[in-house]
Amino acid sequence: MCAPPQAYNVKEPPELLAELKAAHRPRLYGTPDCETWSARFSPDGSYFAWSMGFGVIKLLPWPLTTRDAESCCSKEKILNCRFLVWALAFGPCTSTRVDSAHQHRREHELLLAAGLHNGSIQVWLVSTGNLQFTLTGHQAPVRDLVFAPNGSLTLISASRDKTLRIWDLGKKGASPHVLRGPNYWVFRCAVSPDSSVIASVCNLDSKVYLWSLRSYTFMKHLTYDHERTMASCDFSQDGALLAIASYHSNTGWWLDLWDPYTADLLTRVQDCEVCAYRSDNLLTSLSFSPVALLLAFKDYRALQIWDVERDKLVADTDHNRAGGVCCAFHPQGGVIATGCRDGHVKFWKVPHLVPSLRHLCRVALRFSISTYQVEALPLPTKILEYLTYRDIPKQKILYCKEHGR
Repeated sequence: MCAPPQAYNVKEPPELLAELKAAHRPRLYGTPDCETWSARFSPDGSYFAWSMGFGVIKLLPWPLTTRDAESCCSKEKILNCRFLVWALAFGPCTSTRVDSAHQHRREHELLLAAGLHNGSIQVWLVSTGNLQFTLTGHQAPVRDLVFAPNGSLTLISASRDKTLRIWDLGKKGASPHVLRGPNYWVFRCAVSPDSSVIASVCNLDSKVYLWSLRSYTFMKHLTYDHERTMASCDFSQDGALLAIASYHSNTGWWLDLWDPYTADLLTRVQDCEVCAYRSDNLLTSLSFSPVALLLAFKDYRALQIWDVERDKLVADTDHNRAGGVCCAFHPQGGVIATGCRDGHVKFWKVPHLVPSLRHLCRVALRFSISTYQVEALPLPTKILEYLTYRDIPKQKILYCKEHGR
């Protein structure tokens, strides 16, 4: 049985560093609105890309030189995909936790993959802004893309055709591995930092699917006991936590932290709007910081950042000016970008928090060994609970400023 929910008072809004505005363009036939469905920083933090609506991607160097969206982008590139862009991913991508001996050492030029509404994936060369090739095979829109963080050109795509596909972009003409099983649209996917596990969620399936990236086989489900719409997923920097965002149109949203090894639900964050019986606020995106145990999550009204280690909210954007649908951390963790429903993108300063030495030790250990291996160690119970994240409070409710709580 869970302990009574803990209520959080939110902090002041983080500083808005810059906003880039999309120019309004004529609507493409058959495409929906101009939302920024995806925004991404390159693995080294030197580029930023966002889907600004109407089949257009804007690619520009980072950092920005000014707050003015019109004058900061002298070296920007405009990529015309001709179809609505649902997903973006830079690659190759490397994990700071992977030993150099296990990274793919071959040097590859930086690529930007774009998942499109027509089911294809366009791969662009970042240095020139030229289209390199197009991947085909999905029979419906490609909703998410992620490169394996091992320095290779392994790309995982999630689609409304109910499949995941694993592409090796380093092998020209190679057929992808196709992962089937869900009976619903596959909305989001994430890869563990050691590139061993793929997590995927479907829109109307109350289960999380875990797949082996080594054998291309299904591993297990993380199962919920009631109906909900799955929205997003992400692994922590050590792979020991899997965050899942979900919602129900009548009851609000939830953010859950799972142990992907044991399939145990560790804690749940619940929207305060559930208590007020307001159902128009849906959780759309979440992202773990690459440098600290911070979890950012985005709903229709606000971006909030949860310091999981200290178990408190450290940032909450103004609900009237943050309306967006996606979020992404800079690789160095000091900035987070949010994509907005009008095709714009905003950049927020992330509070500077220094991880504790004991958490850094936990990350180093948990990247290498599973929960089962930790539990087998002859250590005191409290240390085992800390190393397996069982010390996190079981349930909490986020209270919004506008309710005065």
